[in-house]
Amino acid sequence: MKRNNIVKPTIGVVAATALFAAGLPGAAAAGSGDDFHGAAATKAQYGVIFQLDSGGNAAIKKTLNNIENILHDPRLAKKLKVELIANSHGFDVYVKNNGFEDKLRHLQQQGVILAQCNNTLKELKVSRNDLYPFISIVPSGMGEITIREAEGWAYIHPAAPNPNRL
Repeated sequence: MKRNNIVKPTIGVVAATALFAAGLPGAAAAGSGDDFHGAAATKAQYGVIFQLDSGGNAAIKKTLNNIENILHDPRLAKKLKVELIANSHGFDVYVKNNGFEDKLRHLQQQGVILAQCNNTLKELKVSRNDLYPFISIVPSGMGEITIREAEGWAYIHPAAPNPNRL
């Protein structure tokens, strides 16, 4: 008897889930492989702010690669504004002679805004002269993120790669 009580709710949940999925636009396309090519970029303009708050080459490379990837997404061509905000130990990305100058200049030439949190510079006693001269300084990284999100920008905070994961 108890067995029937367990089976009936399970069948009901499965049936409800199937009915729900059947009513979702694109639910079938998402699982059909060849038919789905990603979301359509229907807006006239998109904005995304990337936050880098940790130093080290792995975190920096991952963040810069993520930015390059989004810049080369054909759906977003001529529709995308990108900003990289560095705060905390993320300032390492902008320190002179760190090996990233060419990459940063290339991103800036593609329209990427390169910004550094001034609070970080004060707190960590980093001189503006230690950074590449083409970097913009903003009063606060958190303020910059807050303003951009209020403007409708997406927020991306790539995590540093975990060397213990495959």
